[in-house]
Amino acid sequence: MSNHSETFYQVLLLDADARRTGTILKVLAQRNLRGTVATTPISARKLLDRNCWKLIFLSSDFAAGEGQSGSFGILDRIRSQWPELPVVMVDSNDSAKTAMKAMEQGCTDFIANGPEVAAVEHVLDTYLPNHSTRAAAMIALDDQTAYPMIGSSEVLKKMIRMARSVAPTAAPVLISGPSGTGKELIAQLIHNESRRSRGPFVRVNCAALTESLLESELFGHEKGAFTGAIMSRQGCLERAHGGTLLLDEITETPSAFQAKLLRALEQMQFERVGGHDNIRVNVRIVSTTNQDIHRLVQEGRFRADLYYRMAAVRLQMPSLQQRMEDLPDLVWWFVNQFASEAGRVITEISTETLRLFECCCWPGNIRQLRNIIRTAMILGQGPVLCVTQLPWVLEELLGDAAGDCDGQELDLGNTSLRELERRAILATLDQTEGNQTRAAQVLGISDRTLRDKVKKYRQHEYATVSS
Repeated sequence: MSNHSETFYQVLLLDADARRTGTILKVLAQRNLRGTVATTPISARKLLDRNCWKLIFLSSDFAAGEGQSGSFGILDRIRSQWPELPVVMVDSNDSAKTAMKAMEQGCTDFIANGPEVAAVEHVLDTYLPNHSTRAAAMIALDDQTAYPMIGSSEVLKKMIRMARSVAPTAAPVLISGPSGTGKELIAQLIHNESRRSRGPFVRVNCAALTESLLESELFGHEKGAFTGAIMSRQGCLERAHGGTLLLDEITETPSAFQAKLLRALEQMQFERVGGHDNIRVNVRIVSTTNQDIHRLVQEGRFRADLYYRMAAVRLQMPSLQQRMEDLPDLVWWFVNQFASEAGRVITEISTETLRLFECCCWPGNIRQLRNIIRTAMILGQGPVLCVTQLPWVLEELLGDAAGDCDGQELDLGNTSLRELERRAILATLDQTEGNQTRAAQVLGISDRTLRDKVKKYRQHEYATVSS
């Protein structure tokens, strides 16, 4: 398995001091993180434009003497363009004035007298953790970064093997599967490993456009073709010439448009909206759908001839429930991803949380898991990730788990939702040192609701003791 961090997590060092950068680069290398150094304002500006950085170390004396183009000028630019990107200022001295100015102007953290190895490691633990995860494939994206298909389950590896088998061919591919399973990533993988990989990879979100806009988006239009068409414009088919066109959620298209699309795909030529000239293209078509396309064809809601044209090869993305052995890797991957945003060091996933995740049906699949982890990272507290701190998240997950989960039984150690809620409230009160107003804010409930619940818990405890 490849380690995703080698290509996905990239750190930028803006510093001309070889000793300081050497210390930081050594720590990065030990964690399989890639560090890139810029020693001048010109190289800093070029590297910042790549927009692929997960963390920036900025020395307080970078480009000293160059006025607004110095370290604080660069900090202003970073903050205006990438407000959430973590920036850590490194100062060789222990200047309280510099530290205060850095934090006031948007630095995420400040390292004084350094950098010492321990200080760099603390920054990485907080903003860029690298918990080990397994990836079945690395997929290069358009912005020159790489994104991993996290997991090592056999069903995921089988899907990737099939995608790689069809990639070198010219066959049109239809990728089916529930929303949130990563269909677009598989489409990108097919393009990357095809003979068209040097050509464009163009996407069209069919579900987001009306019929008239969809036609203009795909085929382009001539100047004056409709109100607002002040100039001629190439469509996605034309821009994808020599490459791959991804038609995302193709089953959302109306029947009239399907007929026009079929003609264009059969002949590989079309006319722009409002035009008369035939435009010939050579494009490989990859489509996705989250619906049962066979049923839609049988019901007459999707053209059978278009289906057979687009689905020379059909791939079926597995749902999260079909690859539950990948769950721990996915959880840690999202912990890595959102640590910077939450500013929280997670060292452990609670046993209750993992057990609950394993019992859920996950109708939103990996996208739903991503959002749950993000919420728990931001609103939870402490080094242990635990969704029992968030009652409304519990209700969503237990609602999913209550359904038919392919025979799985909900097993949380015979713990009821009421008991999980009680533990969440008491744990939050403990973390806020009994401050009910702060605890209510963390839990997302009103002060009155929290007081009523605490009162009930105390009455129950009193009744238990009295009996």
